[in-house]
Parts: sequence; C-alpha cells; structure tokens
Amino acid sequence: MKRSDDLAANSDESRRALTQKRSAGMDRRSFIKLSGLAGGGLALAFSLDARSALSELAAMADSGDDTALTFNAYIQVSTEGPIYVHSVSPEIGQGIKTAFAMIVAEELDADWDDVRPITSAASEELYGFQEAGGSTSIRKHWDVYRQSAAAVKAMLVAAAAERWQVPASAIETADSHLSHAASGRRAHYAEFAESAAAQSIPDTNSLTLKARGDYQLIGSRVSGVENLDVVTGRPLFGIDQVLPGMVYASYTKCPATGGRVVSANLDEIRQMPGVQDAFVIDGTGIPDEVMSGVAVIADSTFNAFQAKKALSIEWDESEASTENWTDMVATADRLLSGGQGTETVRRDGNPESVFESAPDGRVIEARYTFPFVTHAPLEPQNATVWYRDGDLDLWAPTQTPTDARKIVAKVLGIDVARVTLHNTRVGGGFGRRLMNDYCAEAAAIARRVDGPVKLQWTREDDMAHDFYRVGGFNALKGAIDDDGKLAAWSNHFIAMTNNGERPVYGGSISDREFPASAINNYLLTQDVLPLKIPCGWWRAPGANTIAWTTQSFIHELSHLAGRDHLEFLLELMAGPGFLEAGNDRTIDRERATGVIKLAAEKAGWGRSLPAGRGLGLAFHFSHRGHVAEVAEVSVDENKKLTVHNVMVAADVGPVVNLSGAEAQCEGSVIDGMSTMLGLEVTMKDGRIEQSNFHQYPLLRCDKAPTVASHFIQSDHSPTGLGEPALPPVAPAICNAIFAASGHRVRTLPLTKEGFSV
Repeated sequence: MKRSDDLAANSDESRRALTQKRSAGMDRRSFIKLSGLAGGGLALAFSLDARSALSELAAMADSGDDTALTFNAYIQVSTEGPIYVHSVSPEIGQGIKTAFAMIVAEELDADWDDVRPITSAASEELYGFQEAGGSTSIRKHWDVYRQSAAAVKAMLVAAAAERWQVPASAIETADSHLSHAASGRRAHYAEFAESAAAQSIPDTNSLTLKARGDYQLIGSRVSGVENLDVVTGRPLFGIDQVLPGMVYASYTKCPATGGRVVSANLDEIRQMPGVQDAFVIDGTGIPDEVMSGVAVIADSTFNAFQAKKALSIEWDESEASTENWTDMVATADRLLSGGQGTETVRRDGNPESVFESAPDGRVIEARYTFPFVTHAPLEPQNATVWYRDGDLDLWAPTQTPTDARKIVAKVLGIDVARVTLHNTRVGGGFGRRLMNDYCAEAAAIARRVDGPVKLQWTREDDMAHDFYRVGGFNALKGAIDDDGKLAAWSNHFIAMTNNGERPVYGGSISDREFPASAINNYLLTQDVLPLKIPCGWWRAPGANTIAWTTQSFIHELSHLAGRDHLEFLLELMAGPGFLEAGNDRTIDRERATGVIKLAAEKAGWGRSLPAGRGLGLAFHFSHRGHVAEVAEVSVDENKKLTVHNVMVAADVGPVVNLSGAEAQCEGSVIDGMSTMLGLEVTMKDGRIEQSNFHQYPLLRCDKAPTVASHFIQSDHSPTGLGEPALPPVAPAICNAIFAASGHRVRTLPLTKEGFSV
C-alpha cells in the first residue's frame, strides 16, 4: 500500500468486480463496497460520483499494479477490531474529526473505544468538494455518514444471519457486537468483517436510521480525539511538517497589493549564512494565487527569515493599491450625508411618508461604522511541497483541499491528478485558509528546488497579506407608530467592490436582509466604493457586521418606543412561517422565538441589577443556525468594561457532540468580544499599518467572560456551530453597555469610544 491508512483492493477477484461495476455503471451518490482488502475486512464508501471513482479504480486494476489500487472509504470494519472512519473535512479546531466518528459510531452501534478516526485523502473524485467553511461540514455529511454506517451494520447483520442460520430480524447490535438472544450467540463485528464484505449493499431507501430519541452517543460530551496530541505538542499542524533533506523558504511581496519586483539585492542575500538561493518570482498577479515577490531558500527557517529582513527590493507600484482608511471614512461621511444612496436595492411600501408623518420623538437616525479586521490565526500560513518528475506532494493546513490541489496544478501547469495533498490539522482558519495563496507560492518556489521545501510566513506577512474582513458604514433610520411598534426602516449602506467589478464578500448587503420582510415599509439603498486591497471570508461573513448594526438599531428603536427589548424583538418574530434572512435562506419564526425566550430565561431577563450593570439581548440567523445571546455587563465611571457572562441559546438541529458544541459557542463569544473590543486594521497608501499583536491586541484569558450554552435539540437537519454564535455577541454586549451606562455604541472597536477592559 502507498500509505498506512489507504485501503487496497489487491486480489484478482476484486479487480474483476471493479471492472464489472465500471461496465454496469452506478447511480450518483451510490455506495461502493471494497472486498479483498489488504488486512481483510469490509470497507464502504459513499461517493458523490461513484461512476467516476469506479472507472478510475478499475483502470488502475486493469494496469495490473496492485500497489496502485487504493481507496479511501468512509468506513472500514477491520478483522482486527478497530473501526476506521475517514474524516473528509479538514480539522480546523471545530472538532469535526470527532463528530463524524460519533455519527458513525451511533448509527453502527459501535463501541466508541473501537472507533479510529482518520483524516481522509484529498480527492474530489471520491468525496466531492472538500472544505471546512460556512459551518457546512455537519450539514453536508450528516446523512452520508449515517447512511454509510447503517449500510455497514445491515451487511454485518446479514453475514451473521447467514452463518448462524437465523433471521436477520432476530439479531441485535450493540457495543460493536452482534447477538442472537435465543441461541446465546454473541460476536464482535471484526469476526464478520470479511463475510460482511461479500454481502450485497442495501439500497439506501431500505435503511431505517435511528430516531433522535434513540441516540446513545450523539448529544453526549466526548473529548476531541486529537486533544491529547494538541496539548502534548504532537506534530499535527502544517508548521510541524519535516521531511528528510528539506530546505526552508521565505517569500516577500510588495506591502501594497499589486506591486511588482523591479530589482533586489539577490547577490548579497545569497552570501548570507545558510542561504542556498534567492530569486524573483513574477507570479500570476492574482492575490489568491502568486503575487510578484522574492523567494529565499535556506537551511533553516531562522536563516531564511534573517535573509528576508536583509532584502532590499525596488517595487513598481504603478498598479498597486493606494487605499487610505481615513479617506474611506471621509468619503462615507460625504455619501451618507446626502440622504439615500444612489442605488435602490429594495423598497417596500412608502417609508418616506411614514417618517414624515411620524409624531415628534418617534423617528431616530444613527450611523454605524465598523473597521477592517484580519484573521490572525495563531499558525501563520505555511506549506511544504515536493516537486519531482512532474508530480507534486503538498502538505498544507488548508480549509479547502479541493481548491488547493486545483490552484497548485494551475500554477505549475500540470494535471490536478498529479497533485497529492496531505491534509494537516489547521492552526486557526476563521475563513483565511479558504484561500490557498501560500500553497500556490510554495509550488512556484518548488520549481527551483531539488527536494522538499517548506514555505513559512512570518506574523508580519500574515498581517500584511491577508484577505481581510471588509470595513463598512451604515446610516439607519427608523420610525415607531402610536402603538410603539416598528413602522418604517431605512438603511443607506456603503458597499465595497473589488475595484468596482464585483462585490467584496461581506462588503455588500442582501435585499432580503432582516428586518426586510418583518415590516411593511422598508428601504435599502447603497453607494459603492472600489477596493483593491483583497478581502474575503471572515468568521460568519457578512453576518458578523450586519448583526451588530441591525440588532443594535432594533434596541435603539425599542428604547425609543419605551418598550422592553425582549418584547419588542419577539414582536418582530411573531407569526407563523418564515422571514427572509439575507443569503442564508429563511428565519424560522418559531425557532427564533424559541432561542430568544430561552436565552432571556436562562439570563434572568428583567431581574433587578445594581447601578452600572445591565443586560443586553441580541438574535441572529447565520449559516442556518438560530442563536440568541444575553450579555451581562458592568461599566464604571472611567468606561472600564467588564463582561461578566454571556448566555447563549442555539437551535442548530441535533447537536452531535455537546462538548464540541459548547466549545464552539465559547470560542465564538471570546472571538467576537476580542474583535469588537480593540481590533482593527487600517491602511495608508495601500499598506496595512498593523504588523503584529502589539498593534492588534487579542483578548487575554483573564478578561474572558463566563459563557453558558443551551441548545434546543430539534429534529431539523443539523448545521455546524463554527459561526452562528459569533454574530449576536457584539450587539448583545453593546446593548448591555447602553443598559448599564446609557452610552450608545455606534463605532467599533469599542476603544474608539473610550472603553477598555
């Protein structure tokens, strides 16, 4: 076998079976069974394009090369006892490797101690598009893993029924064992692994999956399968990768996006200690591929970085970014002062007439400003590559293995089939590693290196060359009617586009954004600013800023109406059915109401609090998750802020791993609070002004609040929790600040308005 975790079909019988299946063809999303495995046992895959996968496997079988015939399945029941579960999504700290294994163990009735989670190969042919982003891993694979496990169990039962000569209906499964009560027979799954492989694969329509009330493992707390390895420093991450004979690389790009190398002191750099080479790469000129820069090859990361510091590069910046944050603020102020935006995105009813006819004191206007921020993963970007004989091996901490293979193949001008990606654990993603520029750079460098090379970015590289969360501006206006209800809403939004060509993700707003369909008189207009500095996905893209402006302004309106904020918010959610919710489908009114009430109940909403202390409530629907939060905050006379606790209530369908879900909610609250408190990225003449954590101060442990998470375990299809709990954090805390101090926060980070912790 090529790798220890590959599954090889190595018998003539297996090759004939695969060839027959290739001829017959299979429906899309079909099971694939592999028998004749090295080591014995049953392996079952569930391919998104089984026909393509089997054709490839059969072609390899026809070549007669047994060692090439490999297959990475979803589940393998071995004859030795372990049950291997291949995790097809990257592990970025969200606990997906544990969750996938739990889903299989539950449906398979397996003993958790028998389950061995394995990181799968990167293969679009076998698994479809692989990624960890958008909180989609659970949602996309929930049924796939359950059905695969149920099929494996059915085949094991069929094998036992055949050997014991009893009806399959008389056989029970539990703790990785098959048992027949009448005869007293009991055997471990491993004893039937080979004979189960000979059974027919059941049709998915014939499988009966467990109901939520029958779960034994799902919904419990299980420690992450890699937790011990993480805390003991095992080499799990991309930055840990070491290969025999490996050299080390740094890469220096223009501080202003789009600048190109004119000249550099390469001869001087080549004479420095440990330096083996230095050269210019022209690049493709595309930010998420390879921008022009200077590569240094050395015998250690330290020497590569020392040489990087000594580089003297002349840049051509004629086409480089020139943005200034101060100019953006001034331009936005001018545009917002002009009333409505030049482009009408959505109009319902006649909000202008409502504003004009509203009683005195029943209309409020507010401007909200939020900054650019960087992802700042604790593991800076890195990739290790080995380019030889037209093939490339890539070790990388990426959120998108499928895209990483494609972009590397494009840069090298080779077929994607010649790129083998070894997934590593990711030391922080938050959307940054949905881009694979660091992989492309490493591949471009590898052309000039005989042997493996590791490209390692510095923290300063990471700050200067991110795909940032875009900053933004909103001018909001709202009216309250005589009954204290929301009567009209308008938003003048400043959108940002990629040099005027297409909207920057997070820099635009949907015409469906809440509360668009919750009121009759609604207006959304916008003006557009061009932007050359690259921006991209940042944890809960779009929602992380839209939630702050929307939920903060709803609180302003409830205060204007003289009503309790909980009551006011529930009123907007009242009624049957669904509400529009941006690009993320629709808000289920009942589920939204459920989490809002639960968060308020758990936080003791309405209780008496001492002076200077207040509660703030916010709700947001993000990545199909309904989440409400209540923050309890104190503010002293010097604007020193203490966030005592945050109560989270979420409905994301069945929670697979309660421990993992709680960790995701806690991490979201801490990340959201850290960002809103003091984090911002500013730019001058197209250059990012912040370079390291002394200018980008992440929240310290002693300032983190207590977080309590509560889940409504519904029968709705599950979604992930990497993002939905972050958007309500900022508005909940800001609303609590107002309740505690009377200060209305309309600019982030909070340090801009004088707050500290």
